[in-house]
Amino acid sequence: MTAPLRCERIEDSIDALIERVGKTIVMALPLGIGKPNAWINALYRRAKADPSLRLKIFTALSLDRPRGKSSLEQRFLGPFVERVFGSYPDMEYSVDVKRGKLPPNVEVCEFFLKTGEYLGNASAQAHYVYSNYTHAVRDALAQGVNVFAQAVAVEETPDGPRYSMSSNTDLTIDALEQARNVDGIDFHLVAVVNREMPFMPNDAVLRPEDISILVDDPASTHTIFAPPNMKVDDQDYGIALYASTTVKDGGTLQIGIGSLGDGIAQTLILRDRDNATYRAMLKALGGPLQRTHTYLEPFKQGLYGCSEMFVNGFMELIDAGIIRREVFDNVALQTLLNAGKLGLIPDEPMLAALLEARVIGSPLSQADFDFLKHFGILHAEVRLEDGALIRGTTQVAATLADAGIRHAVATQMLGDRLTHGRLMHGGFFIGPTRFYNRLRTMPRELLAKINMTRISFINQVMGQEQLAATHRRDARFINTTMMVTLLGAAVSDGLDTGNLVSGVGGQYNFVAMGHTLPGALSILMLRSWRIGKDGRPTSNIVWSYGHVTIPRHLRDVYITEYGIADVRGQSDAEVIKRLLAVTDSRFQDELLARAKINGKIEKEYQIPESQRQNLPEVLSQHLAEFRAKGVLPDFPFGTDLDDTELAIAKGLMKLKAQQKAPLALLASLIRGFGAKPKPELIQRLGLDQPKDLKEKLMRALVAGNL
Repeated sequence: MTAPLRCERIEDSIDALIERVGKTIVMALPLGIGKPNAWINALYRRAKADPSLRLKIFTALSLDRPRGKSSLEQRFLGPFVERVFGSYPDMEYSVDVKRGKLPPNVEVCEFFLKTGEYLGNASAQAHYVYSNYTHAVRDALAQGVNVFAQAVAVEETPDGPRYSMSSNTDLTIDALEQARNVDGIDFHLVAVVNREMPFMPNDAVLRPEDISILVDDPASTHTIFAPPNMKVDDQDYGIALYASTTVKDGGTLQIGIGSLGDGIAQTLILRDRDNATYRAMLKALGGPLQRTHTYLEPFKQGLYGCSEMFVNGFMELIDAGIIRREVFDNVALQTLLNAGKLGLIPDEPMLAALLEARVIGSPLSQADFDFLKHFGILHAEVRLEDGALIRGTTQVAATLADAGIRHAVATQMLGDRLTHGRLMHGGFFIGPTRFYNRLRTMPRELLAKINMTRISFINQVMGQEQLAATHRRDARFINTTMMVTLLGAAVSDGLDTGNLVSGVGGQYNFVAMGHTLPGALSILMLRSWRIGKDGRPTSNIVWSYGHVTIPRHLRDVYITEYGIADVRGQSDAEVIKRLLAVTDSRFQDELLARAKINGKIEKEYQIPESQRQNLPEVLSQHLAEFRAKGVLPDFPFGTDLDDTELAIAKGLMKLKAQQKAPLALLASLIRGFGAKPKPELIQRLGLDQPKDLKEKLMRALVAGNL
């Protein structure tokens, strides 16, 4: 075992790295919060100061502290960012990319962008690497990566410190495995300790020999990036309610971050805890449900979570006891569990079932014994010696086919419960402050059931087909898309100009798994309409688009706030009808006309009158009663914004919308000169004593929207 080089100063570790790899550094960084910000900033500064040092960064989702675009937004965000983001340092290379000021000896390639952050940024768009998440390690190595740098958590133990990849096992485990097993692949792993990172067990724990350089400088510890929970509005709740009906008890769930993910978690909790209200909401909405997979009952078996992103919604579902179905890394054992032939508590029938299925033999081999011990079927004190099972002074033959011996083993040698079960597999995590605090304080036995692991395990079935099928039964892969064509293709990550909004990430893989795994569904959610650049409503269901992320041959289930379009295996004409049924009614006629002009639907087809009330105001009316009862709160899982900030944020959102409607903006300004909002709201923005005409106008605009 080779011990890593330990450095207590960031600068010393950079000196050591350059000594080992030279002055051409091609470095991969984890996406999201797994980046060692302070360390990479120091290396980047070194490259800026030394043109002979060539630095190439391959990464995704570079996160900087929120900054408002307007003066009002900056006034609002300043105190909030200081309170919530604390000592979190910006990624200096990311800041320079946004400013167009990268030095010529530095190149940054990302395969997933923070949503909308780099639209129109020539450098970011030109150096973007269009890669599926499962191909990211392959593509990083193709770039010639010689360094992986990762933020790690530390746990002090009597045997010394242990280090965990914490939030980002996703790519690093796969890369380390390739470095160990594939000739010609070699890189240095720089592990940088951040003592704010939650320590995650299981696959996330690093082997000392995998670390080349370990950096434990107090300067590398900082606040973790914590995006606040987003408001869940009526449009989100409509989508979430419909999505929640597709989730089968005893099945598998994948969801994403943001208001839609929170909305799904909240509606699943309502389905479980207040089923009558849940059903009443769906009845009030009245839109089409899934044709063959609609589930409204509470959860008796619970769900298993398997998602590239472990988000706050999953944490809430774990704490609510809905994510509770454990899976085990053994096909035979999992098959018996799925069939109900054994439970989680070891007993005599479990031994008989394992024998009958030939999972174990009689007499027990060493492999059989190791299997029984690993999964807690035999007590930890039991040992196998000379063909006998021994616990303390008790000894019996290891021939479990004998009913009498099997009974003796069952009464004296079994464990209390199956071990090494997982109720959640994730590849990386990110969430609000509350989410990280929960991970830090979670009981160890529950934390052990969450396994952060490689993305190749989570996002695909190749090489593990049987295990994936037994784990991910009745899987619901629920993701978000921006637009859908009327023939069923999805636009999730880019524009028809070639500019990338975000990236394909793992969406393609989850869609493919939805078509591959038995009983699985690929579900893509979208808001049926948005406000366009001209300030007018525009449909997110379109006839065609010049860029697609998911081709139409992989169309499956689409959900808007107006219902579910189940389009798997349907003809083009039927797909059009079902998508029109969940389209905003302001755009239905135009889309139907396009379909008829292009000969994709019969000329005489008319949209049923029951589908002609797909309108935002009607949706809000349907949900108003339940909003009033408090079962559909704006922030179902809390928010880092205080009451004053919530009120201001609401006003600023109104003001932002008015930027596209000059008359509404003028009306707001006139209204604001006579308005008297609460003094603390104006004071919070520093506009209680406006210094000049600009601040007086800003004060009036804010007051007019509060």
